[in-house]
Amino acid sequence: MKILGLTGGMGMGKSTVAAMLARAGMPVFDADAVVRKLQSEPGPVLSAMAKLVPDAMAGGRLDRAALRRAVMARPHLLGQLEAIIHPQVRLARARFLARQRRRGARWVVLDIPLLFETGAERLCDHVLVVSAPRWVQARRVAARRGMSAAEASRLIARQMPDARRRLMADTVLYTGGALGDTRRQARQFARNCFAPRQLTRRQQA
Repeated sequence: MKILGLTGGMGMGKSTVAAMLARAGMPVFDADAVVRKLQSEPGPVLSAMAKLVPDAMAGGRLDRAALRRAVMARPHLLGQLEAIIHPQVRLARARFLARQRRRGARWVVLDIPLLFETGAERLCDHVLVVSAPRWVQARRVAARRGMSAAEASRLIARQMPDARRRLMADTVLYTGGALGDTRRQARQFARNCFAPRQLTRRQQA
């Protein structure tokens, strides 16, 4: 079984590309979905977060907007929150990979925003980075989260620079144009994965 690492900054269209690859027959592990589940269900993760950031809790539920504001005001919280969440995400990822191996999957996708930051690229046979111009990214983030362009830019600035991700990628898929162009690139990439002569390192979509 081959493992594809899929990553990119917020607003780059990573979830859209992940859905396209899933439709092409590549099972996807969605790290963000795992985090959302951990943060919404009663359990050790939510309890630990409540102790760390009590002002982000409302009626026993996590207020994600309040959590985001707390992290922006107190950046040191980010590392502490990651120490709570990342071990559980790694456990869910290991279970996903074991399940797909049993099923005989040829390729699986690890959709992980912090792929490089957490060293998860070492698990992968190939790394695909989605990328778009900075102005497109900022516009998407602002629209999705209901925030100003300045707030979106501050959030983006906290992430690994897109240029650095592209340098570390084996393949870069560009999502700044029309949806049809993104779809064409994703389909071609999936065809390359399943071709008799499979992908090697440093190929372009």
